[in-house]
Amino acid sequence: MSGGNKTSVVSGGAGFLGSHLCEELLERGHRVICLDNLDTGSLRNIAHIESDDFEFRNQDVTEEVWIDEPVDFVYHLASPASPIDYQRLPLHTLKVGAQGTWHMLGVAKFKRARFLLASTSEVYGDPQIHPQTEDYWGHVNPIGPRGVYDEAKRYAEALTMAYHRQQGVDTSIVRIFNTYGPRMRANDGRAIPTFLRQALLEQPLTVFGDGSQTRSFCFVDDLVRGLIALAESGEHLPVNIGNPDEYTLQQLAETVIEVTGSGSEVVHEPLPTDDPQVRQPDISRAKEILGWEPKTELKDGLKKTIELSGEGDLTGETA
Repeated sequence: MSGGNKTSVVSGGAGFLGSHLCEELLERGHRVICLDNLDTGSLRNIAHIESDDFEFRNQDVTEEVWIDEPVDFVYHLASPASPIDYQRLPLHTLKVGAQGTWHMLGVAKFKRARFLLASTSEVYGDPQIHPQTEDYWGHVNPIGPRGVYDEAKRYAEALTMAYHRQQGVDTSIVRIFNTYGPRMRANDGRAIPTFLRQALLEQPLTVFGDGSQTRSFCFVDDLVRGLIALAESGEHLPVNIGNPDEYTLQQLAETVIEVTGSGSEVVHEPLPTDDPQVRQPDISRAKEILGWEPKTELKDGLKKTIELSGEGDLTGETA
């Protein structure tokens, strides 16, 4: 589908998810303005993009954002997203959720653009219902070590709906579940990049707790399709985007060992504070409203991730 000379602004566009979104928007004919302060993003993620329709701006969205040209879509993805990052940058994480969302909503309002907030399954906390539906309000510890990220996203959702209801901004909210693929940072602390790095280096795979806690893993290409489908829809209420196939972390570790052919073993370490016991999206609304569902099974996605990444990227040996 052609973008018809549409212009999209992507905050966090040099990050893992953001760089894939920028690529796909360009493929669809959009002009793309990528905003990133490179706290957790990297120019390496976008260095291969040579399109005249792509522009990178070194921009911290907690500061005022000004776009001169007309804008059709605003994708607000900027935020530290891994526990290592948001515990290293707790105040900035809160500011991105507050001032950053405020500024990006301001761009959408001024430009009369469609706004998409990249929220997270972490708004559900350690959920008491399973799988998680969008009408569930969550079970979150606001003062725990994960609270800065959880509450930043929950506040951003509230702010987004306030702009929609009071200011008439055309908004959408996506709750993103665990996503993986090429350009993940090997040392960002999340399960798949950690397991891939350890397996490729023939190191023990570290599983927290007894490994019975579950996650659902969506390949990045599927996730990006969902983001664009939601942005191009007329939906305003939150929509889960993720893969409903559920794996225990023990099963994930064993699958990574199988796919990589590693001789690594699995070892167990103490469970982190407030680590969710279950995480599985109910994607009924995404299917109904967007006609979206994931296509990539876990083993295939892991193989694609390895094939499309340099070994140094996966092992953390690339500067």
